[in-house]
Amino acid sequence: VFIGPAVVFDGQDEALKAIESGGIERGTVIVIRYEGMMGGPGMQEMLIPTALIYGMGLSDDIALVTDGRFSGATRGPCVGHVSPEAYEGGPIALVENGDEIEINIPKRTLNLNVDMEVLEKRKRNWRRPEKKLKGFLADYVMVKKFKRQVEG
Repeated sequence: VFIGPAVVFDGQDEALKAIESGGIERGTVIVIRYEGMMGGPGMQEMLIPTALIYGMGLSDDIALVTDGRFSGATRGPCVGHVSPEAYEGGPIALVENGDEIEINIPKRTLNLNVDMEVLEKRKRNWRRPEKKLKGFLADYVMVKKFKRQVEG
């Protein structure tokens, strides 16, 4: 079981800068969101953040939670493919710095230890961030949005 305060990043690039600078403390749960199928789009692999954490000797002391994906080389308490993803307004979108997160891998549970009233307020105030995409990725996102509207 790993329990720690969240340090939240809206994308892998922000997280990499913090990890590389040594700005992440032991006992922290790094949350990298907006990297899922819609938010990424395309589900970025979290190999670089996990490799950095491992290379710094912190893979048992820092956890990582993401709506992105992992390779088979992931070590330590890591949870990926969190769904619904942040871009769709899933609970990972509502996490704030300092929130307590509990990861229990044997029980396969991931808990955000924040009162439901607080989460409901955050949900009401949440707004989907706009992605500035061009070319194929912009077309892909448009098709996914249309498909979701059609399917209800």
